[in-house]
Amino acid sequence: MRIAILNKDRCQPRRCSHECEKYCPRVRTGDETIVFGDDGKPLVSEELCVGCGICVHKCPFEAIMIIGLPEALTEPTHRYGPNGFALYGLPTPQVGRVTGILGPNGIGKSTAVQILSGNLLPNFSQESGTWDKVLEYYAGTALYDYFSDVADGEIKVSQKPQYVDMIPKAFKGKTSELLDKTDERGKLPELVERLNLSHVLDHKITELSGGELQRVAIAACAAKDADFYFFDEISPYLDIYQRINSAQLIQEIAEDKAVLVVEHDLAILDMLADVVHIAYGEPGGYGVITHPKGVRIAINQYLKGYLPEENVRVRSEAIKFEVHPPRMGTDISTLMDYAAFSKKYGDAFSLSTDGGSLKQGEVLGIVGPNGIGKSTFVKILAGEVLPDEGELDHNIKISYKPQYIKADTAIPVRYFLRSVSSRFDSSYYQSEIAIPLQIERLYDHLVTELSGGELQRVAIAACLSQDADMYILDEPSAHLDVEQRSMATKVIKRFAENNRKTAMVVDHDIYMIDMLSERLIVFEGEPAVYGKAHKPSSMQDGMNKFLANLGITFRRDEDTSRPRVNKPNSRLDREQKAKGEYYYHDIMDE
Repeated sequence: MRIAILNKDRCQPRRCSHECEKYCPRVRTGDETIVFGDDGKPLVSEELCVGCGICVHKCPFEAIMIIGLPEALTEPTHRYGPNGFALYGLPTPQVGRVTGILGPNGIGKSTAVQILSGNLLPNFSQESGTWDKVLEYYAGTALYDYFSDVADGEIKVSQKPQYVDMIPKAFKGKTSELLDKTDERGKLPELVERLNLSHVLDHKITELSGGELQRVAIAACAAKDADFYFFDEISPYLDIYQRINSAQLIQEIAEDKAVLVVEHDLAILDMLADVVHIAYGEPGGYGVITHPKGVRIAINQYLKGYLPEENVRVRSEAIKFEVHPPRMGTDISTLMDYAAFSKKYGDAFSLSTDGGSLKQGEVLGIVGPNGIGKSTFVKILAGEVLPDEGELDHNIKISYKPQYIKADTAIPVRYFLRSVSSRFDSSYYQSEIAIPLQIERLYDHLVTELSGGELQRVAIAACLSQDADMYILDEPSAHLDVEQRSMATKVIKRFAENNRKTAMVVDHDIYMIDMLSERLIVFEGEPAVYGKAHKPSSMQDGMNKFLANLGITFRRDEDTSRPRVNKPNSRLDREQKAKGEYYYHDIMDE
């Protein structure tokens, strides 16, 4: 069985010669496999299509996909018309549980939530759907009672959007005004305190940082009196402290409510969810949502890339973690030594650092809470900010990707990347940066029209494109799904090693830091008051110091070697804390 997908936004029939129809073998023999509709765009007959793929390769705008589906798939739950995106299966919200969805962007997670909230009626690939058909289809399943309540209007939904940076475009008032509108449970004062929002209540929404917007969005969603809560990515812009705090808050909501969470930070999803649905398919083409699985089983299967119950391979290679802490090399050349320096911003904030050295060809991870001076540290290294005490006497070029990315100029991605790099047209650039980061399809899109994840990948490519000695990337994981984070990790690490360049990565995703870093710079202090940057240390020493401040311990999963958060006060948690082994416990015991 196969389906044909037409990306109508990408299709430009007035700017092409209708190559899809002209080169189709079935059309040339007289069949109407491809015809053009009233809007001038092609319609591909899935019954007549033989799946040769010629139209896919001949389309100058890459607007057509011909996809062979797994045999087990029959009727889609919902399809957006002929040659439109198809969704198979739905997650099952359960009162008293946090249900997670794990899968790439563009796979139908938002469509599933729209159906569960009653805003979209599943049509089962027909022209329109009815509640009678929905209830008949789900009779005898766990979703029947849920959809019965939705049909009767007895289900109220509260949603937290994925892209919180869009909130200032929709609301211009003060933070307190926005939150007051959502306080239906009388829990707002408690939520404001839990999420540390007291200091921004009198601020305008347009003045908030990304982390503050994220916490406001979580508070607004949690403050509503609903039956079904949906949180779409709680981790972007939040540090690990805030992520854990938000996860604990969501778990409390789920004690007597149904909660659905989409999250790409696997450490947080592992700690937060009770069950997980895996979503797989072809982004923009079709998506399949599996039956619920145990959290550990679901994440391990997803990392391995094979789902045994469904007999489906969702990835050609497994995502792997280092079994041992990266070893220090003695023959690695030093890029630069830097002395201790400090920076003060009046009486508001001060940063001090230990001196250290940076090695060629290595990736350093930088970890610590928000507001502790990490961005100031890398800006001083990058030469964008001058220190008050201490001098950085180096003659190295630095390429810097900031935490918050803004697209101000409406130019195509192709010309933007070519403007920052003379290597854009080289085979190395295309094979090592553009193709792995999946930005070739974005070349003809305007930079200002990109989504958050697309803009992030373009920004990473732009940073690595420049001719420099050191590359600093501030939170490259934001808005990237698990697949994209894994690929970005490989690109950055391979780029540093192959070109003997130094890379510094500031991020809060423990998995990304674990896969990427050879050494670690740990920040301590009091957010928004003072920060202290320690000298670069081994991953083992650095993570132990960092996690000791967090008060949490990690173990290694025996199947995939991925880090897993120990439950607070569990036997393993107590043992590791007593030994001071917060991270590499399993390795030390070998």
